[in-house]
Amino acid sequence: MKIGDFLKRSQQQLVTCGPNDTLETAAKLLDTFGIGAMPVCEATKRMVGIISERDLVRAFADNGFHFLSILVRDAMTKRVVSCSPDDTIQAAQYLMRKNHFRHLPVVEGDRVLGILSIRDTLAIRLEESEFEINVLRDVVAAARHS
Repeated sequence: MKIGDFLKRSQQQLVTCGPNDTLETAAKLLDTFGIGAMPVCEATKRMVGIISERDLVRAFADNGFHFLSILVRDAMTKRVVSCSPDDTIQAAQYLMRKNHFRHLPVVEGDRVLGILSIRDTLAIRLEESEFEINVLRDVVAAARHS
């Protein structure tokens, strides 16, 4: 399955924050929307980074309770690996595994279309496997009745 097809099907609501937001704002957005990461975008909607739960934990470990007033730009991951809507779920899973992260922005040109999580990829792969099992089961059943 192509990632773009998954995004259309899931009707995901993209949540972003800005580089000048505080980590408190970012943490509240992550909690409110039940997400583990979000793109950091400028006013022009161009992605400049990604902020994740891991980034928040790292900022807390480095700064204690003062971390809430730190700006997102100072804690975000700046070197962002992304994928395109034309990539496959398998390719996205490989990127996540290779780079040891759980969230992958889906980008087309300069525009962020969504975020793919490792949970999304596992659910899709399970769905595909179940479909293949059912097809194989039907083939075997048809062969037995021939």
